[in-house]
Amino acid sequence: MWKATERQGPVVLLVEDDEDLRELATQMLEMRGFDVLVAKDPVSAIMTCRVHSGAIDVLLTDLGLPGVSGGELARSASEVRPGMKIVYVSGVPEEIAVKKGLIRAGSPFVAKPYTADRLAGMLRMVLAQGAQSTAR
Repeated sequence: MWKATERQGPVVLLVEDDEDLRELATQMLEMRGFDVLVAKDPVSAIMTCRVHSGAIDVLLTDLGLPGVSGGELARSASEVRPGMKIVYVSGVPEEIAVKKGLIRAGSPFVAKPYTADRLAGMLRMVLAQGAQSTAR
């Protein structure tokens, strides 16, 4: 029998400071087969990276976090979890985020507001790219 604690799909660490958006995104992703770990701020995200015993496949982070940008969080989290993929979300247009140096051009990015299919599609694309590069 399947247990709620067993991991079934890719594991996403969602970092979103807005509680309503965090809950909505979690529901969107879980309904599409992802297992979601949730953090409300950069400190709890890094702690989750350190203490979570299983894999974390993707860090899904808002760019506008209190105190630290999502880009800075991604760099710190990647030091703890080097194989983890990164996807950014923001209400700031991608071109502006790149121009301000928040992300690199071509980084996986989803603009807010997003649909569940758009978000899940980006995560699946990033995971598929990672699987292709490790299969070579």
